[in-house]
Amino acid sequence: MDSRLIEFSGAAGSDFSVRVYEGGTGPELLFLHGAGGLLEDDPFLARLSENFTISAPLLPGYEDSEGMEDLREMLDFTLHGYDVWQQLGLSNPIVVGHSMGGMLAAEMAAIAPEKIQKLVLLAPAGLWMDADPVADLFAALPYELPDLLFHDSAKHGDLLSAGGDLNDPAFLTDFMVGNSRRLGMAAKILFPVPDRGLSQRLYRVQAETAIVWGASDRLIPVAYAQEFADAIDNAEKHVIADAGHMLQYEQTDEVLKIINGLHNR
Repeated sequence: MDSRLIEFSGAAGSDFSVRVYEGGTGPELLFLHGAGGLLEDDPFLARLSENFTISAPLLPGYEDSEGMEDLREMLDFTLHGYDVWQQLGLSNPIVVGHSMGGMLAAEMAAIAPEKIQKLVLLAPAGLWMDADPVADLFAALPYELPDLLFHDSAKHGDLLSAGGDLNDPAFLTDFMVGNSRRLGMAAKILFPVPDRGLSQRLYRVQAETAIVWGASDRLIPVAYAQEFADAIDNAEKHVIADAGHMLQYEQTDEVLKIINGLHNR
């Protein structure tokens, strides 16, 4: 994937610099990342780019994207998503969001229902059930993240650190600094609980929607899949075996099959 930095003024003249990863050929696809950002040489985006023209912007606070001080509440994040859309010149992309990015994608589809026709939500945040609380990502230590995020942490856990050793003090310091910046941004809409009233707006979503969850998700329990499916009129639910919260990396073929199927309908 190639990348470029786009710069523009958002609401009230706020200045933003946004790193956007791009590549592939075919129909437009806008990918909105989760709280952890994108992986180095992201393997899921690489596979998506085989069938789609990908635009994957990074929120401020991730890599060299800037402007996080001007995003304060959920509406700011949602309008920022559409500002980036406009800057990229997108027309009618299928929108795919993972976790926090799924929450943002759902908000965008609710705020402007006519803009998004096809929507894929991969284990989205944004709802809260007292009986099935979302795990506290912000309290997790680095060595706890693989077990929290993956069905098979032994097989896939190294993806989080791009093969680096979380027991190495120098690497751990760099990881913690970068992770603190990312989570500082994510906390604005996810902490202390990831509920900013999305449940009151999901009825507005008109897009054909696929709700996709890993059956072994330890961060956002799979029970939330049904909550999203019940709240969105034109939604179908998919639960994928042997996958945790990072389902797009553990069961890539299954996730791609759902995305391609929705697009081709």
